[in-house]
Amino acid sequence: MVDLITAYINLFEGIPKQRLLQMREIVSQSAPEAIEKISYKMPTYYLNGNLVHFAAFKNHIGFYPSSDGIEKFEDQLQDFKHSKGAIQFSYNEQLPVDLIKEIVLYRVSQNKNKK
Repeated sequence: MVDLITAYINLFEGIPKQRLLQMREIVSQSAPEAIEKISYKMPTYYLNGNLVHFAAFKNHIGFYPSSDGIEKFEDQLQDFKHSKGAIQFSYNEQLPVDLIKEIVLYRVSQNKNKK
């Protein structure tokens, strides 16, 4: 049986699918204790609450690490379109792997400190 995240990723082809697979690998390696699920119709990682979400769109991958995850890394996000709760990674650029890892690790530390 195909899990829901794999089923979501298999809806896409080409670069979007490659980026989704890469996002899954980055997040899974950075947060191995997190549970994968679909929430808000997108891949979601859960660890003492929502950790991060990501999704494929026409021209970008949307990454949703919560407003705290964005605020903490605001200085490093200047090259990316972003808002209070979302970051867009264009298909025209490589994913910023190290930055994504840092954000996920920060979110893991936040969620592990939740009571």
